[in-house]
Amino acid sequence: MSGPRIYTHEALSPLQQIDLDDQAAVHLLRVLRMSDGDAIRLFNGDGNEYQAQLVVHSKKYASASVISVLKADAEMPLNLHLGQVISKGDRMDFTVQKATELGVSEITPLWSERCDVRRKADLLEKKLEHWRKVAISACEQSGRNTVPKIHPPMSLQYWLPTVESERRLLLHPHNQQPLESNIMPESVTLLVGPEGGFSDSEVSLCQAQKFDGLLLGPRILRTETAALTAISVLQYVWGDFR
Repeated sequence: MSGPRIYTHEALSPLQQIDLDDQAAVHLLRVLRMSDGDAIRLFNGDGNEYQAQLVVHSKKYASASVISVLKADAEMPLNLHLGQVISKGDRMDFTVQKATELGVSEITPLWSERCDVRRKADLLEKKLEHWRKVAISACEQSGRNTVPKIHPPMSLQYWLPTVESERRLLLHPHNQQPLESNIMPESVTLLVGPEGGFSDSEVSLCQAQKFDGLLLGPRILRTETAALTAISVLQYVWGDFR
């Protein structure tokens, strides 16, 4: 398995040739200075990786000739859904990127009472598309062949009743139970709040939906640090960090 990894929306199978999008072509030809016939690897989110060769048509246009299927699934055994209250600036980008690298299956951006990110529809659509691109880029880098699903943003109160995971965890000190004392669940939803934490009424809503508390030591962590620390803990206890 050699060559840089490139994501494509196209269906893939051996002996076919696909056009690469402009961004991928420019990256391969101008940034990496690759040439006609060089090896690349493709993935489209179907769980497989594909060996291919670069076919150069011009300085800005290239395609890929698929050679074979590479079985290189890097998914963890635990289906992990991250519900993350939206943070300002590039901190949400950081959370999406690193959560993808760590193996989460789904991410739902959320609003809560103490979330001060604007809810303008046109901006949210652009943000959602941006976060999906961040996840794809993280998959290219980390070797994942399955891109996590990034759901449209929702209010916490409307999202909670939709959660169907076998185990539900909220970063809040209530009803603490050692994770190791439980049989490994098939699915987990992890809920992480804003910098100011959840309100008492929101915690009550979470408890009503059977969310147990998870405390990460005595220190106060920033929201993006808390999410990635909790994901890493779950990966160690129930995932593939062993």
